[in-house]
Amino acid sequence: MSITTEQFSEIKHRNIYLIGSGWKPISMIDVYNSVTFTLWLCGCNLKCPFCHNWMLAINHPSTCRYLDINKLIEELESARILIDYLHVTGGEPLIQYRELEKILSLAKNNIGVNISINTNFTLYKPLKHLIDSGIVDHLATDLKIPYDLLYGHSKEVADTLWKLFIKSLALVSEYNVPLELRIPVMKNINIKIFRKYLAEALDKLDKHNNYYVIIQPLLGPPITNPRNPEWCRKYCDPDKHTLYLIKNELENMGIQRLIVRETLSFG
Repeated sequence: MSITTEQFSEIKHRNIYLIGSGWKPISMIDVYNSVTFTLWLCGCNLKCPFCHNWMLAINHPSTCRYLDINKLIEELESARILIDYLHVTGGEPLIQYRELEKILSLAKNNIGVNISINTNFTLYKPLKHLIDSGIVDHLATDLKIPYDLLYGHSKEVADTLWKLFIKSLALVSEYNVPLELRIPVMKNINIKIFRKYLAEALDKLDKHNNYYVIIQPLLGPPITNPRNPEWCRKYCDPDKHTLYLIKNELENMGIQRLIVRETLSFG
């Protein structure tokens, strides 16, 4: 599928306003075992202390700007035959879901590209809207445990966000959308608390037959530039023993499609 001259002329005159930091036409690290055209959008409703994309999350003017949609479409069209997905990440891309839906519809319906979204799963209504629209082919999310420590909000707010995350897991399972479930692992983890919330999350995926789990360490400086370096000195960079302890927990819960990343952190 390719955009005709008439279609491209129409696209150029559509008003689509997305705030982001840019895109990478060819990436092989943003979705496991896939080649993506990766687009980074700005804004986020979480304040994760380990986040290394926090400049995007806070909409910092040195990083974030209105994107040139015409140029984005041109480069996506050129990369189309080389990629598996247009992968949208952030920040939290669903903050801009109404404008995002416009560009995703163009990518899917006019260019013929499959769509992947990396979202924190706490914006339930926008997520459901995009899934119901039929334009989402793949999702990626982080299972952040303990959530009250990793979300960067008060316990009360974090509790609400966790409930929305669980509700979103159930939604994705209902629709059986292919899912990359990433588990960021911190050091000094309380395995009993981890086990409790892991069981709650996996219970919602019990009927989902198309997801896989990636275990990956939370990485601190100098590999990343986290939002809170002091927090990261205490909790980032777990040893391999911790990673494989989490792997054993998942295997004991019956997870078979499981990958351990010892050094690479997605974002």
